[in-house]
Amino acid sequence: MVDFIAMEAWVEFAVRWLHVVTGIAWIGSSFYFIALDLGLHRDRNLASGADGEEWQVHGGGFYHIQKYLVAPERMPEDLVWFKWESYVTWLSGFAMLVLVYYLGAEFYLVDPRVMDLPIWGAILISLLSLSVGWLAYDVLCKSTFGDDNNRLMLFLFVVLVAMAWGYTQVFSGRAALLHLGAFTASIMTANVFFIIMPNQRIVVEDLKNGRIPDPKYGKIAKQRSTHNNYLTLPVLFLMLSNHYPLAFASEYNWIIASLVFLMGVTIRHFFNTMHARKGLPYWTWLVTALLFLAIMWLSTLSLPGESDWDAQAEGPSQRYAEAEGFAEVQDIILGRCSMCHSAEPGWEGLYWAPKGVHLDSAKGIAENAKSIYLQAGLSRAMPPANLSFMEDSERDVIRRWFRAATEG
Repeated sequence: MVDFIAMEAWVEFAVRWLHVVTGIAWIGSSFYFIALDLGLHRDRNLASGADGEEWQVHGGGFYHIQKYLVAPERMPEDLVWFKWESYVTWLSGFAMLVLVYYLGAEFYLVDPRVMDLPIWGAILISLLSLSVGWLAYDVLCKSTFGDDNNRLMLFLFVVLVAMAWGYTQVFSGRAALLHLGAFTASIMTANVFFIIMPNQRIVVEDLKNGRIPDPKYGKIAKQRSTHNNYLTLPVLFLMLSNHYPLAFASEYNWIIASLVFLMGVTIRHFFNTMHARKGLPYWTWLVTALLFLAIMWLSTLSLPGESDWDAQAEGPSQRYAEAEGFAEVQDIILGRCSMCHSAEPGWEGLYWAPKGVHLDSAKGIAENAKSIYLQAGLSRAMPPANLSFMEDSERDVIRRWFRAATEG
């Protein structure tokens, strides 16, 4: 069992690493092509018949790039497709959702104080919300309502706000914001898989068969790519939010998430306007700063109090509280860790517990048993720099306690 716990941690690390690497590749290519498209010179009569061109320099060389509004006259021999970055980012992200939130649902997904759901029910809600969200969005895009892109984007924002509120009524704060990010990222990847790539394949097939492609396919694909461009930054925030309790543990977490979407719009509007050579709308940075100040203010309105953490361990964490050696472990944790990990940290310069982890009660210790084992028992990650001088014998006690709880 001990080896399994370590292996599970390494699997999570590997999948998270893959998720980050492929996410960087996807976001990088997405930002590049949006900037390229906006920056093309379309006022030139090009002999090739292209719609626009741009010269760029990078890595010691010059690049001459041309874009065809619909397609070139004939199919190029070598055509590079950009799709796997998106697919692998979503697949690795879903794998992380399974590893952390589905397999650890009792700790990270379900919060009985929010809604006392069975684990299977919470997972079902998670899966349905991710799929139904894309279907509803796709129907809107294909309807006459979606003909006006500004109107569609505004309505999409309303939907995202509603989803933010809805998730916080069902899941723990940590899981709610993570799911809002997964909901949005699923829309983005589905845009690539179900719309952008099929439309590009239609154009390619027309070229191969000597037909003139219909420009509507490119127009539709560009609309979805634009949506993805504006949604990227909020998704990054939401995916990182689980590391910042001030974002997910606030009573106003759904409002914070909603404001983050607006920040994504203001930031992208600045860069998209700049790339299109339409000026530098610096006012967007003032709006972004004001939105961020509002988020900071909201995050401190309802910090958790001492009463939230003084209950005895119950539910899935009960076995850790009842395992042999728990009383001794509790004394160790209270002496070595609780000066930082408490409702009111005693360590100078700390105003709230790191990562929102409270270890000043039996309940807090039992709920974070796995993390304590990995961070202080199996490794020396905690306490940081061993500032509280945890002894090797105390780490042995933590390991024996965890083994007793998991192998007994």
